[in-house]
Amino acid sequence: MPDSKRPPDPAAHALSPNTRHSAGQDPVKRQQILDGAQRVFMSMGFDAASMNDITREAGVSKSTIYVYFESKDELFEQLCEQHRTRLFAQVSMINGGALSSRESLIAYGTALVKLVTSDMVISAQRTILGVTERKPEIGVRFYERGPRRGLTIMLAYLEMLENEGHIQVPDMQHAVYQLAELFLAGSYRQRLFAFMPDEPTEDQIRYNVESAVNMFFAAYGTEQYKREHNHNSG
Repeated sequence: MPDSKRPPDPAAHALSPNTRHSAGQDPVKRQQILDGAQRVFMSMGFDAASMNDITREAGVSKSTIYVYFESKDELFEQLCEQHRTRLFAQVSMINGGALSSRESLIAYGTALVKLVTSDMVISAQRTILGVTERKPEIGVRFYERGPRRGLTIMLAYLEMLENEGHIQVPDMQHAVYQLAELFLAGSYRQRLFAFMPDEPTEDQIRYNVESAVNMFFAAYGTEQYKREHNHNSG
């Protein structure tokens, strides 16, 4: 007898009668499973969650879920990848040619902090920290595909600023790490350890990012940039 409590399968109505997908290739079904997994991970945590829990929440059979994902680990990593894709899509819309270099850096920092302090990513990072001691390869992949990639993008912004004569940095790689920490100062760790229960507001994020950029330019801005900036501010 079918389970009357199982949620309806949106994929059953999303395709025309003549449309067929190969096994594991239906994007609607795949997203349905990911959405169910996200709800389970956020409510139960990674270790407590089982594939049975995810199949029930997603409203699919166990045989279906294994067509799309080999394991709980893969499901979790794909969820992380989905949220990273959203961040980098936002970053791709930051047009350095249409904005001043400084404003591009602020726009990037704002997008970064908004994602990193979001409920989903904070939950994911807590999970990663708990899993990494047993499965360090998951932590390594998470860092390489997310934080490290984000730092590479920020490095490009800083190199552009240096090429334009706005900053002079003796150790560019170290400066990238410094600025990333400044962007997240006062919010990330408080969110990670549940001291700050709610996501920061847009105004809070913008204020923190602008303060970080101002501090960064105070340390590394060229004398010419500081004179021009002070003149424009006045």
